[in-house]
Amino acid sequence: MDTRQHQLISPACGTLRSLCSWHFGAPGTGPKVYIQASLHADELPGMLVIQHLRQHLQTAEAAGRLQGEVVLVPMANPIGLDQTWLQLQMGRFEMASGQNFNRHYPLWVDWLRESGHDVALQLGSDALANVHTIRQAMHQALLRHPPVSELDSLRHTLMGLSCDADVVLDLHCDFEAVVHLYMEPECEAGLRPLAQWLGAQAVLLARGTGAHCFDESLSGAWWQLRESLLASHGPEFVAKHPIPQACLSTTVELRGQADVSDPLAERDSLALLAFLTHLQVLSAPASVHATTPAALCQPTPLAGSQYLMAPCSGVISYQRQPGDRVQAGDVIARVVNPLTGESLAACSDTDGVLYARHNLRWATTGMELAKISGATARRTGALLGP
Repeated sequence: MDTRQHQLISPACGTLRSLCSWHFGAPGTGPKVYIQASLHADELPGMLVIQHLRQHLQTAEAAGRLQGEVVLVPMANPIGLDQTWLQLQMGRFEMASGQNFNRHYPLWVDWLRESGHDVALQLGSDALANVHTIRQAMHQALLRHPPVSELDSLRHTLMGLSCDADVVLDLHCDFEAVVHLYMEPECEAGLRPLAQWLGAQAVLLARGTGAHCFDESLSGAWWQLRESLLASHGPEFVAKHPIPQACLSTTVELRGQADVSDPLAERDSLALLAFLTHLQVLSAPASVHATTPAALCQPTPLAGSQYLMAPCSGVISYQRQPGDRVQAGDVIARVVNPLTGESLAACSDTDGVLYARHNLRWATTGMELAKISGATARRTGALLGP
């Protein structure tokens, strides 16, 4: 294992933060997988999972079972980890700018087709050669667009570590939840075994949410570049200059914020190891003959999810648990006014799985209470919050 430190831009005199990455295997020997934890710094399960995963990878590396490259970033957001207010960790938004740490990542297609740097002029008839060319162009684009703030340098560093990866796993969690994954449709077939190994109870698909999240910036680069070339050069050019979906990326929600324990972390790390073996990044020990578990869910459109809002202010009394399968009309929560005793029900209006709910028990009017997967698209526009 090779440990590397990446200095971020200092935001003020006398302060300096760095990002740590662990590197296993050798570049170019096989697939590259990039895994990071806690980009939202108050979402901690992934940090413990990566600790367990590191130990397994060190064992595999010592046994000569690494057939590719694995990069782990055990703490993807040192800025957010240092934001504490009245003993509460404020890890989702940077206090200086108000920006979400998992938003505003590059729209790669714009950088790859800049005047004077249009990657279209460098493409040929060999798909694998084109992948190499595009990845080189991504690194060059990062050099042309240097960061100007500490937050920019965090995003810039994470992109530099991951933009040439074949598979990218961004480990998050929700407030209270079951395992669920967000990904673009182009990634679903390749990442289906991961969802099965992790026991995901929802797989939510969206082809661009409008939020420029970390994972969709990386997978989106490939299909967006194909569509851009289709529009500018036509289908014959695209057919003669093939661009595969060279990055499969996903946001993995590892249950809820309080689901941090060694047994869960070990279970998840073994699931990730199984997936790495499936990808042939690792060779399996001769004694292992594991089969992929059956899927616990079918993918559904993120636009089909119901975000259930509080009908009034009051004390939240949940009636259903994360992981429950619910039907339209089911009462998910009751919100009780402590002054009048009045109770208003918050009901599902779709059939699906209650995959996440809030961990607070006091609601302000209109507060998001829960998320329920649905099979039919129902929302348009931006599919994720700011």
